[in-house]
Amino acid sequence: QVQLVESGGGLVQAGGSLRLSCAASRSIFSGNVVGWYRQAPGRQRSLVALVTSGGLVNYATSVKGRFTISRDNAKNTVYLQMNSLKPEDTAVYYCNLVGGSGTYWGQGTQVTVSS
Repeated sequence: QVQLVESGGGLVQAGGSLRLSCAASRSIFSGNVVGWYRQAPGRQRSLVALVTSGGLVNYATSVKGRFTISRDNAKNTVYLQMNSLKPEDTAVYYCNLVGGSGTYWGQGTQVTVSS
């Protein structure tokens, strides 16, 4: 079993920045894909960004150029740097890990961007 714990959410004004962190309970980043998803009220959960163990990244079109995903395998942590935040980025952000042992989700962290 793997536990993922997100942190770093909060309230920020439009144009501001936040950095989210996702810490895993054990070393599981080899051979896995780790991503960030978000879910706004009344909407489906959707992919924001992901990074493979080999360092390949993919972003949702709406966040390209503003968000950056990175991973620190030594710390078992994945980060999401969010710049130039917009009110439409408001959502609960979830960390996700997909690997040979299964699929895991964190509990989510709220990001609220005020206009």
